[in-house]
Amino acid sequence: MLIEQSYAALPPVLFAKATLMSVATPKLVIANDALAGELGLPREWLHSDAALEMLAGNAPAAHGEPLAMAYAGHQFGGFNPSLGDGRAMLFGDVEIGDGTRRELHLKGTGRTTYSRGADGRATLSAMLREYIISEAMHGLGLPTTRSLAVVETGERVWRQRPEQGAVLTRVAKSHVRVGTFQYLAARGETAAIAALVAHEIARHMSGVVGPAGFLDEVIARQARLIAGWMSFGFIHGVMNTDNMQIAGETIDYGPCAFMDGFDPQKVFSSIDENGRYAYDKQPMIGLWNLTRLAECLLPLLANEREAAIKIAEECLQRFMPQFEAEFERRMLTKLGISDLEQAGLITKTLQQMANARADFTQFFTALTRQVAGREVELLPFFISEVAMMEWRAEWDALRGQDALALMAAHNPIYIARNHRVEAALTAVGEGNLLPMHELLIGLQKPFEERTELTSLELAPSAQEEVLQTFCGT
Repeated sequence: MLIEQSYAALPPVLFAKATLMSVATPKLVIANDALAGELGLPREWLHSDAALEMLAGNAPAAHGEPLAMAYAGHQFGGFNPSLGDGRAMLFGDVEIGDGTRRELHLKGTGRTTYSRGADGRATLSAMLREYIISEAMHGLGLPTTRSLAVVETGERVWRQRPEQGAVLTRVAKSHVRVGTFQYLAARGETAAIAALVAHEIARHMSGVVGPAGFLDEVIARQARLIAGWMSFGFIHGVMNTDNMQIAGETIDYGPCAFMDGFDPQKVFSSIDENGRYAYDKQPMIGLWNLTRLAECLLPLLANEREAAIKIAEECLQRFMPQFEAEFERRMLTKLGISDLEQAGLITKTLQQMANARADFTQFFTALTRQVAGREVELLPFFISEVAMMEWRAEWDALRGQDALALMAAHNPIYIARNHRVEAALTAVGEGNLLPMHELLIGLQKPFEERTELTSLELAPSAQEEVLQTFCGT
């Protein structure tokens, strides 16, 4: 595998050279054979000793030069001008079959210039959690970073308690974030901002021209991404500007979660005490983050500041209509409705779901099965029979002949439910990988019903419900 480091051609302010910290007893825990195939990597290589050494951070790849990427970020609204890869390294990038490139990023490889006193390591549970949920996101058809492999290091990592250490290999179109531009803007590095814009356009924005076109493209991608998240009840949990990727993929699976019972104000993250990143706040936070990006680009948009602000505002004004259009399209599709003029039913549906705390995924699965002619009881998803009958009458009237095909393709049966993920990780800690692999079977093809996976559909009991998720750092 030929790994290049094209990021090193950018201005040096954007990165620091990194030194891999080798581990004594690496062991492959899980490898993503399907992703390896997409990258043009033979399965035999991925499971070889040579690959294990590389993915553990023990051996540099040919032509590789590990870098720690610099970035800043607004974290829960407060600006930190100097963050960066504190426990990760950009290993390099590879060309895939269609001529585009993918970056390889190792997480848990040790201290870097940006570690700020931390150990630079990662825990096995946190890395497997990212592997599982990123695969779930990919299975749902949403843009996401993915995981090529997780390697156990054989070393203990101390968090709240001693845990097994691990290294994850993350694959992405790009690891550049809104915070990367903020890092440069805070230092007055206008030329570097221009170079980074050109790099991102050349890498994965074919047809985009100029800084304004770049901003428009990032806005459009984020609008579609957040709408996609919300159509599946997903809450990112930590939408800091350093966690918003320019390429429009979901990145940084920390305290994220898929909702069980529907609650528009639902928060999972243990550190989101004020609900900044609640389910229904995600579009506004997305726009807020994009506004921070636009501020960084002002010197490139026009020579005069007022003219640049006007261009930025015009671009930003396109975010919410694009988000709303995509969210409405997705939600109507989940209801089996192709007429985009019927968006009023979405609000009514979500209100009914909120009133009854209806399980988000089970509700739409039940609707799909009803349209398929199966006997499914809908009353448990409503607060009363009257409420159900009134809603049902309107829904029946609006569905088209293609309802079943639309719904079956957009209503997953299996999602990465918190309690299932936690149970799988607990089992791994006890030496049993079977629950994790069973869960992945469902998540990688979430729209295909399998009788042997019925238990994965079930919502958690009161004792099983996971109320908080954690960052994992």
